[in-house]
Amino acid sequence: MRHRRTLARVMVLPLAGLLAATLALPASARDAPRGWTGTWAAAPTGVPATDTTTYEDQTLRQIVRTSVAGRTLRVRFTNEFGSTPLTIGEAHVARRAAGGPATAVDSASDRLLRFGGRAGATLAAGTQRWSDPVALPTAAAGDLVISLYLPRRTPAATVHSSAFQHNYVAAGNVAGKPDLTPTATTTSWRFLSGVAVDRRRGKASSALVTFGDSITDGSSTQVDANHRWPDRLAERLRTENELAATGVLNAGIGGNRLLRDPHPPEGSPAESYAAYFGEAGLKRFDRDVLSQPGAAAVVVLLGVNDLGHPGTTAPADEEVTADQLIAGYRQLIRRAHDRGLRAFGATILPFEGDTLGFHTPRREAVRQAVNRWIRTSGAYDGVVDFDAATRDPDHPGRLLPAYNSGDGLHPNDAGMAAMAAAFPLGLLR
Repeated sequence: MRHRRTLARVMVLPLAGLLAATLALPASARDAPRGWTGTWAAAPTGVPATDTTTYEDQTLRQIVRTSVAGRTLRVRFTNEFGSTPLTIGEAHVARRAAGGPATAVDSASDRLLRFGGRAGATLAAGTQRWSDPVALPTAAAGDLVISLYLPRRTPAATVHSSAFQHNYVAAGNVAGKPDLTPTATTTSWRFLSGVAVDRRRGKASSALVTFGDSITDGSSTQVDANHRWPDRLAERLRTENELAATGVLNAGIGGNRLLRDPHPPEGSPAESYAAYFGEAGLKRFDRDVLSQPGAAAVVVLLGVNDLGHPGTTAPADEEVTADQLIAGYRQLIRRAHDRGLRAFGATILPFEGDTLGFHTPRREAVRQAVNRWIRTSGAYDGVVDFDAATRDPDHPGRLLPAYNSGDGLHPNDAGMAAMAAAFPLGLLR
């Protein structure tokens, strides 16, 4: 069942209109725990009508990679796109077992998660909730295993569809078991959107939110390898003493647009998947960026889908101009500054020769105009020039062949590493 917010259109308006159209920060997004830093995040979306995934008397065992260490943690569960209550019968968190099966946990580290002191919780439709704090020392770049038992019939209406991580489903309540026998394997995260750790005394601790589309989400990278560019950036930060306590939170969503919600043409194949593209960046910014624990800065890499979707997964009349994209970026910058975050702009990567039908000479001209504004306007607090880092110097409109995943749009694992290496660490100092 489609969530009504997921498929609503966001009109492209002049800057004043964009500001007026912004949704107020919902109550469910205002409960980011103070004194905590995000170590992992995933941005939730609704699901298309074709996704009828439902759980009942089953356990989801989902794996996430931490970006910064802590001694105590909390986990955020979400029912933000559900139309019925989400009943959590039991939830556990543990470190992944070293050298064991992919489904196994280190039983000595297993912790029952509580909610207001209780072992279970019910999340109303449209809400999210943090667990109570639980003492569990975690290392940066470690795998956490979060097991969620769903006793009642539960449509899987809130999801991050492209995890690039194998997760598991098992029968019955096995949330607290050291291992389980999967009945299904998935590469999505469901009902799960964040992990936060306590801020370590004596060390400055904050989080950088990477706000983007499939390129930030990790599209085309090796599954289970954690080779998304935000993961590789987190690796760099851990080698820098003064930045080692910086969490990196991935708020990328495949197919996401800055200015509009998904709007697949009626009768097109995109109706079966476009809901996974998520709400427009302008709409989801408060939830996915401003409400993240410890967020101090955001880097924005959005716009390529605004350029490429019209005529493919969106109506042809949704073509955008450089001025419209720039107005959207200015709004994000203002909203970040109003909440005390620094905002960095990332240039849009080249995509000439892509296999998805994105490129036209007109769209290339818009991309160039937008990138010129990002580099020279001074509107952002800093610039991350991913275009320069990934383009072919002999054909600047295309990705460097060594970084091309094969579709001409998404960088491969090597391209992701190049993007992380291009991030100026001085911006975070």
